[in-house]
Amino acid sequence: MKKIITILLITFSFAFATSIDIVELYRIHGINSVEKAIEEQLQNKEYWDENLKYKDTKNGYYESIQYVMICEKGNKDITLYDTKLKKKLFSSSVFVGKMDGDKKVEGDLKTPIGAYELTQRLTTVDPFYGPLALTTNYPNNYDKVNGKTGHGIWIHGLPLNEERDDFTQGCIALDNSKIEKLDSSINIENSVLVISENKLQEVSKDDISLILASIFQWRDAWKYSDVDKYLSFYAKDFKRTNGQDLEKFSIFKKRIFSKKQEKTIIFSDINIIPSPNDQSKKIFRVTMKEFYKTKTYKFDGKKELYIQIENGEFKILTES
Repeated sequence: MKKIITILLITFSFAFATSIDIVELYRIHGINSVEKAIEEQLQNKEYWDENLKYKDTKNGYYESIQYVMICEKGNKDITLYDTKLKKKLFSSSVFVGKMDGDKKVEGDLKTPIGAYELTQRLTTVDPFYGPLALTTNYPNNYDKVNGKTGHGIWIHGLPLNEERDDFTQGCIALDNSKIEKLDSSINIENSVLVISENKLQEVSKDDISLILASIFQWRDAWKYSDVDKYLSFYAKDFKRTNGQDLEKFSIFKKRIFSKKQEKTIIFSDINIIPSPNDQSKKIFRVTMKEFYKTKTYKFDGKKELYIQIENGEFKILTES
């Protein structure tokens, strides 16, 4: 209990030093009132505006992802940023798919656009792919709910003993010395690859503040079983990775929320990653650690959302 109080005091005093006497709040109303007041503050965009004032968000917001690779297909280059050191580590020219535009189906010779994880580091590959390859999770969950097909999108090197074309079938290819430098500079477990058709638009602090405040508003509605408010955060064309559309998802959630179970929901390691698309929409991939517990169920793992900001509103497009 002492440790919990200390953490809450440190967190709360940062946000409320000039407006609320946190010790007095605790003295009169107890620790639950302190927790509730902090939860309310996390739902305020103004809190996040202040929190982000001196942070660089042009490539997104990262609490646990350290390495961000940005490939701009039109410029045929890739750049690596370290979010902890706050600097550019590496850049290189690249080869990309023969055809322009976002990848839709297998065999269309296009490099996808969007936000992707690196899933494997392969050092035993066909010599055509150079000394090594880094595999991606294309198609990601958002790609899948949108019916995109194909597989095997890698970052790899160039042929060791033969000539090659100035394009790929959809992968991203670098000179062999560059792929080795890239590989030695990252840990694939806390890296992300963002691929855009042209220059990646900078992410505004205003958008990040809106997303963070909305995440905690959504969590609050979830925690206190306010089903109408909870469902208001979902887009009309929402589709869950299990195939549920918004209507079926709503029926499912109303049944769960009707039980009015006491819930613990904790989010940590939040990352907000721009997800370029061919419709010029403000779409982001949000990942976080989620701890969820009721009397009958417990989950402790990764949460992923794809969200869109449209007309100043946060809407969830898909989740897993």
